[in-house]
Formats: sequence, structure tokens, C-alpha cells
Amino acid sequence: MTAGQNRIPVNLDYAASTPMRAEALLAQREYDDSELAGVNPNSLHSLGRKAAARLEVARREIARSFGARVRPSEIILTNGGTEANQLALLGLAEGARQRDRKRSRVIVSAIEHDSILDNLPLLRAAGFTVDLVQPCRAGYIEPATLVELLGDDVALVSIMVANNETGVVQPIRELAAAAHAAGALFHTDAIQGYLHIPLDVTELGVDAMTVAAHKIGGPVASGALYLKSRTPLRPRIFGGGQEAGRRAGTQDLRTQMAFAAAARTLAPRVAQERTTLQALSDKLYATLTAHPRIHATMGDYAQADRLPGMVSIYVDGMDSEELIIKLDAAGFEVSAGSACSSGSMDPSHVLSAMGIGREQALGALRISFDDRVNPADLDEFAQTLLSIVGAA
Repeated sequence: MTAGQNRIPVNLDYAASTPMRAEALLAQREYDDSELAGVNPNSLHSLGRKAAARLEVARREIARSFGARVRPSEIILTNGGTEANQLALLGLAEGARQRDRKRSRVIVSAIEHDSILDNLPLLRAAGFTVDLVQPCRAGYIEPATLVELLGDDVALVSIMVANNETGVVQPIRELAAAAHAAGALFHTDAIQGYLHIPLDVTELGVDAMTVAAHKIGGPVASGALYLKSRTPLRPRIFGGGQEAGRRAGTQDLRTQMAFAAAARTLAPRVAQERTTLQALSDKLYATLTAHPRIHATMGDYAQADRLPGMVSIYVDGMDSEELIIKLDAAGFEVSAGSACSSGSMDPSHVLSAMGIGREQALGALRISFDDRVNPADLDEFAQTLLSIVGAA
């Protein structure tokens, strides 16, 4: 393709971050034009009380997106998914240990995002032992494998809803039940799956769940942690009584209003959009894997429970960097895996844990999109990638 430099780039890296939705942008503009612009929602004067009331409206709307029975008081607003994950991982582990001193072990999956894995040294420094539970070749954690690691010394189990590189959805309900049977708390990082597949924290049976607004068309630096009532948590940030003493710092009303607007827009359409996007991703998988050198990372993609707007492949005999550069020149933006570790030349820790060899893992690509994708762009992308691989 020679027209790549003359066309508007097609962003197929929505798993990294998404453009803000019109509803979120409108919410920000309405805030900027209102009397509440710049008002601290913790102030005692009239505007401060109005800002606090508006913040609680946003919190209530965000709470609804976690499930019909979620209380606004169970939502802790944060400055993003990474902060929410650290608060959950370290705060829940220490909260569980304070309640029962023998609970000094934490189990996380080997395929977690770096916002979980890079905090494991802090857990160890705090006196916890950490075990990694490995996925099967299809990319998910089998409940029986988790059960083998559980014991009455486990404080917390943390396993993500859906992997951010492969899109494989984990059996969270069964995993949470296994953790609870051993007396442990269960946290799930839902940042990648939130409002892309139906999720209800009550039905899943989790004690805590983290999300981030920028994965759904909301603003960057906005996230939330669902914390089930009476779940023990030791705060990580001190210096104020905000968020019921669980997370200090002045809340950004502007950002949370935009987050709530995006959540309010998407929540009623999750099932419908999943069906539409699943058909698009199935078609893309079928087109690409018909080439003998292109493979779905999880094996049989048709049998996998996976996110609808993500396609995860690897190409024999080519590395990700070469593929990304050539696709970029043709006007298509994709990634090799997690954008948070895109500068690394090591193979993906996720694909390695799944048993994919180093050479294959170094040829991985992640194509991701949401309901705003143009199906014709996906078709053109597929033909462009096939021509690149075929010419190699």
C-alpha cells in the first residue's frame, strides 16, 4: 500500500487508550461553563456543597455500571487504573492480615498487567509471600490450578477479568469462589474488560474490582475501585479524609463527571455491542489465520472466551517491531501488546506464561477497537497485513 502517508491514520490500538466520547467531552464542557468550575467538593461553603452533591451523582452513575446492587459508598474514586490496582493489591492484603495475622500470602496470576506485577516487591517488602498462578495454553487460569496454591495463610487472590494482551476472559466467578472457600479476599482488575463485556460484581462474587475511564472513551487519569462493604482495606495515600478516609486527595469533579457520562452511555449497550464486535473480530481472526504464518495466540480463537474488540496474533518469522513500523507506514496503528511496556525488547510475559516460544512471542500483534470502528478499515487492515507477511 502506498497511500499510508496520505491518509488519516486508523487507530487500532484502543486497548491502550481510547478517544473521548462525545458525551464525556460534553460533560467536561458543561462543568467548565458552570459555577462549579474549579470548586473543591470538600469545601463547606455553598458552592463546595453543590460540587460535593454533583460528585455523588457521578459516583452513583459509576456505581450502577458495576451492577444494579452496588452502593455508591462502595466506589472509591482514583486518579486512574494503576492507582486503583495498587490500592487494591496492597491495601486489601494488609487489611486481610490485620484481621487475621496468619494471612501473609498473596496469589496473583502470571499474566497480570504491570500495574499489579510491578507492585509485588512492595508486598514482599511488607512481609508477604507471593505466588504466581500460571495460565493454561489457552491463556486462562484454571480454577483447579488456583486451588492447588490456596491455603489458610492466603490473604488475597488477584486475577484480572480479561487479559490486556490476548483478550482472553478469565473464569472469575469460579476463581473468586475458590479463594473465598479458603478464606481469602478476591480482587479482579477489570480495566480491560469493563463495559466491553457484561460484568456485575455481585454475580462475580468479588470483593474488589478496578476500572479505568480511558479504556471506555472517558478521560485519562480517572479510575475507580469497587470495594464491597465491610471489606478490610488499609489506605495507601494519606493527607485528607476524602473518599471516606480510604483515598486522600481532592477529587477531580470535572474528570469524574466525564467518566460517569461515558459509563452511563455504554452500560445499556454492552450486550449489543459485544455481539457486533465479536462478529467483526471473528471475521478478522478468520481472514488473518488463513495465512499459514499467522496464528491466534490462544490457539482456537473460536472456542475462546475473549473480549470482542481485540485480536491477538503472532506471525512466524517476523518480529513485532518490523510489523508495527510497516503497518504504521501504511496508515494502521497497532501494538505488540501492553502499551505500558512497549519499549521492551523482551517477549511478552503473558505469552511466555502461556507457553508460547520466544521467537513466536516476539512476532506478536494486538489489534483492538470498539463500537466506533469502521468495518471497512478492518478489512483494509487485514489485506495490508497479509501483503506485508506475504512479501516477507
